[in-house]
Amino acid sequence: MRLAAGGVAALLVGALLAGCGDEGDASASAADSLTRRERDSVIGASRLPGAPVVRRALQVSDTAAARAARIDATVP
Repeated sequence: MRLAAGGVAALLVGALLAGCGDEGDASASAADSLTRRERDSVIGASRLPGAPVVRRALQVSDTAAARAARIDATVP
């Protein structure tokens, strides 16, 4: 169990470091054109560790957005 937690931590640190790359890279790939929502959706649909958490976070975000839209619709 301890080894698995260490592996997950290493994966998260690696992902964070990879996300700190140069934003102005002229050779951007097609994956860079995805929105944050699209990337999160792809991760949530995968079998990666933590994917169910990402999927649940997207559901919570959708619920909050729907609630805010309902509240905004009732305010004159």
